[in-house]
Amino acid sequence: MRGVVFDGKRVRVVDDLAVREPGAGEVRVAVAAAGLCHSDLSVVDGTIPFPVPVVLGHEGAGVVEAVGAGVGHVAPGDHVALSTLANCGTCAECDRGRPTMCRQAIGRPGKPFTRGGEPVYQFAANSAFAERTIVKAVQTVRIPKDLPFPSAALIGCGVLTGVGAVLNRARVGQGESVVVIGTGGIGLNVIQGARIAGALRIVAVDANPGKEEMARQFGATDFLTSAEGVTDILPTGADHVFECVGRVELIRQAIDLLDRHGQAILLGVPPATAEASFLVSSLYLDKSVLGCRYGSSRPQRDIALYAELYRQGRLLLDELVTAVYPVEDFEKARADAEAGRVARAVLTF
Repeated sequence: MRGVVFDGKRVRVVDDLAVREPGAGEVRVAVAAAGLCHSDLSVVDGTIPFPVPVVLGHEGAGVVEAVGAGVGHVAPGDHVALSTLANCGTCAECDRGRPTMCRQAIGRPGKPFTRGGEPVYQFAANSAFAERTIVKAVQTVRIPKDLPFPSAALIGCGVLTGVGAVLNRARVGQGESVVVIGTGGIGLNVIQGARIAGALRIVAVDANPGKEEMARQFGATDFLTSAEGVTDILPTGADHVFECVGRVELIRQAIDLLDRHGQAILLGVPPATAEASFLVSSLYLDKSVLGCRYGSSRPQRDIALYAELYRQGRLLLDELVTAVYPVEDFEKARADAEAGRVARAVLTF
């Protein structure tokens, strides 16, 4: 079968992958569509260290092909969106409703694939850039069959991360002010999450002026090409600032833009050894710097919620899918994504 494999030096679309049968508590999914997220590209450029060879992809949707023993909430033929959280469901963090903090869901890459008889790693417990993948049952969430696969695929990372960061981690309140630094796939979802939450002022900041139209479509009330203009719009600062790029100088900017009791939420991924600095005295007025993993999401609840918001016209998904590529055109999709020509590139099988 086909898949996108990174061997530590280059990325290739191969046609000789194999995937094992699902074991107990596992599901095999025929992937229909998968979004190309910058986290996939961060594995390739070394920003996210990961063992190789690895099948990339972690934002997908498809059809259940087979289930292992003990799986009852999905069945062959069901349409599902995939999450990256292979959480155990039984530890203290899972029991508290914090599956993103489950230690079974962090840093334990499996090898369900083989190529030429040699094992191949799975990225983010998902590997959606393959015609078929094996995931834990908890990672599959049934979705309505009228939800297009290219749109449904984006829920599993970009929407869970961006909208989730607003609703679950920052808990943006009605009438509050939000600044979003970076309006790529994650930033746009932060913007629409802020709109859904009822934020009064949503200021989008991106160096590319060509992104203004889409930012406003998703809910931005203002658009700037530099964070320096934020204080003209919010003279006392913002209640919430989301850094969605992953650059340490922008993290510092996010903190400096906060009002009293404000929160800076870090969603961008800088290199693993990157360090950021800020004035300690700037935090004493009840300001906070918050990390956020995967939108602090509870996928079984949140994916179903976002699917229904989409059906009601309150959550934009189709508008995020700015380009669809057959998997054989991965390099073109990658080039367009890296150049910022698309909000989200989607691969199809």
